[in-house]
Amino acid sequence: LGSTQCKTLLDSLRFKQIDMRHATIKDAHPETCRWLTEHPDYTDWLDESKIDEHHGFLWIKGKPGAGKSTLMKFAVANARETMDGKIIISFFFNARGEHLERSTIGTYRSLLLQLLERLPTLQAVFALLNLPASSIHPEYSWGAEPLKMLLREAIQSLETASVVCFIDALDECDEQQIRDMVTFFEHVGELTVSNGINFHVCFSSRHYPHISIQKALHLVLEGQMGHNRDILNYIEKQLKIGQSQTAQIIRKELQKKASGVFMWVALVVSILNKEYDRGRVHALQRRLQEIPSDLHQLFREILTCDLDDRYELLLCIQWLLFSKRRLTPSELYFAILSGSETDFSPWDKIEISDDAVERFVLDASKGLAECVSGLGQRVQLIHESVRDFLLERNAVGNIWPELEDNFQGLSHDNLRRICMLYMDPFFGVLSGPGPLTTIALCNDLRENPDVVPFLEYAIENVLYHADLAENLGVSQEMFVHSFPLASWIRLIVAVTEYGLDLHRPQLGYAKQVHAENASLAYHLAMLDLPNLFRLHFRTLMNPDLDRVSQGTSFYAALSTFVDPIAAAHPTENWLHNLQSHWPYDSVSWQVFRYAFLVIGSRDALSYLAGLGDVHTFTLLLDTNKIDINKRDWEGRTPLSYTAGSTNAAAVRLLLDTNDISVDEPDSMGSTPLAWAATALHGSEAVVEMLLRTNSVDAVKQDLFGRTPLSYAAEHGN
Repeated sequence: LGSTQCKTLLDSLRFKQIDMRHATIKDAHPETCRWLTEHPDYTDWLDESKIDEHHGFLWIKGKPGAGKSTLMKFAVANARETMDGKIIISFFFNARGEHLERSTIGTYRSLLLQLLERLPTLQAVFALLNLPASSIHPEYSWGAEPLKMLLREAIQSLETASVVCFIDALDECDEQQIRDMVTFFEHVGELTVSNGINFHVCFSSRHYPHISIQKALHLVLEGQMGHNRDILNYIEKQLKIGQSQTAQIIRKELQKKASGVFMWVALVVSILNKEYDRGRVHALQRRLQEIPSDLHQLFREILTCDLDDRYELLLCIQWLLFSKRRLTPSELYFAILSGSETDFSPWDKIEISDDAVERFVLDASKGLAECVSGLGQRVQLIHESVRDFLLERNAVGNIWPELEDNFQGLSHDNLRRICMLYMDPFFGVLSGPGPLTTIALCNDLRENPDVVPFLEYAIENVLYHADLAENLGVSQEMFVHSFPLASWIRLIVAVTEYGLDLHRPQLGYAKQVHAENASLAYHLAMLDLPNLFRLHFRTLMNPDLDRVSQGTSFYAALSTFVDPIAAAHPTENWLHNLQSHWPYDSVSWQVFRYAFLVIGSRDALSYLAGLGDVHTFTLLLDTNKIDINKRDWEGRTPLSYTAGSTNAAAVRLLLDTNDISVDEPDSMGSTPLAWAATALHGSEAVVEMLLRTNSVDAVKQDLFGRTPLSYAAEHGN
């Protein structure tokens, strides 16, 4: 491969959130974590003379909230600072992040990218892919197996170079993926040891699930003297309750009750500091005794101790748990207000500062959320253990009993409702006649783009939340029936066509295929929303299916939904039948996926007739709602296309309807018999069926004076 091709493949390994989790982990407090570098297990891990004992693996384990990620971030920084001559690479899993942040494919891409950037000569491994030049592009789609192969070969080619790798939070990835990854690294470890290559890997995770590894050192945080000293050091510096004898007793009791869980300590220190600031010095010791030692029980107490703003708390939690992406502070602020206030105004930054927005968000979450920097400021839960707690059935039921039976489904339905509430004023503006109302709104948005910070999210994801609610058992039938499609599309146009710099790739198709005139089914297909599409499909098969917009919807639906719907609903009539006869990875399927984008003039039946797909063709005919003599812009009918493709089975199906126009010429005068006679192979059976109807003229001339017989003779048929 040339240098340009190697650079293209190297760049394709990058992804937007590649360092997001590492960047958002708070740095260790001063004088903490340093014990790790002196711990016997850590020094033995790096000792080349002991490599046969552990094959270069160290696995750090601890309870949720113990401080593993902070320790790993310190370890990475320390290694880069002190391990001269070694190549340090790392990856931090993030269960709250995008797909690649919580998958092993993202891990392999990140590690391989870091390694090849540090040692450019290793980029020669790309040649092992044997890729044609046409497939090398910046958006190359990576799979796990090719990445593992390249990473293994790159490590095997290290020669004298030494690599130290840190991988944090294995428990925040799918368990099966992690098991496969550990097996992969075990194999790599065996190879590196046998070949004398310096390669060391440090994992960190919770204790559960347990994944065995044959040779490795194990370090458990709980009970480590250095870790306990870190907690005591944190308490000494952050617990500001004076230096009285009682205060010293409280510090010792606090450390003992923490059981090595740093997150618990940080939350309790905050609680005790507030009590002290309120002048309740006399009650501090009793308050500490009342606080539960279990982290999840502490979360429950924090959420239930003050329910004055109970609904705001619920909305905040629902957005933090179930939003499609992490929200900015201003997005979350207005998302909460949209759901809890009957009247809210556009954002006036003079009246409501950024600082006020952040304080509101943190207060609404009762301190269980934080604003983090990275790719723009975002709000997230302070720890994955908070998410674990909130998604437990009893955790939600104790606070909001009405949501206990279906918390996720009802939450997505509520978020869908809030998106609609936020867009409603804009729908009202856009209900005016003609394009002038759209242009007027665009001008307003262009002049004041920050006044509606939640608008982008609401437009993009209102249908997304409805789709998930439907899938989780909360019916969206009324919503789909009343969805203001035309206003929604005009709102998309308003924010994309007139100067607003909003990035929404999932809605980009709207400008490419004149989607403003397409049906709701088409948009559900293009946005990959199978549950709403399945709901809407009950009314999709109507007498107007062969119109352009509905036909295009049909192509989009098939190309997007056959596989996922058939998998989820294996007994469901036509989709199940279609999937069983048309493999998802077949060449014809890939052609079909593309076809709906370029077809605008043919109805669904004609197109399927031309493709020769008798199974889908049969399913459409069985609806009895298709005009089987419909002519397209070339004047051709479904029978014309079927005969021309020599699809004898489909021709027989059409002839059996008894309503077919057998000898209907197209715009150039060619009849179905002429199209069949023109075919090079397999036309005999079709010609015979058409002749047996006694309704065709074998010497009927087209506009060129040619007859079916002359075409057959020309082609030696």
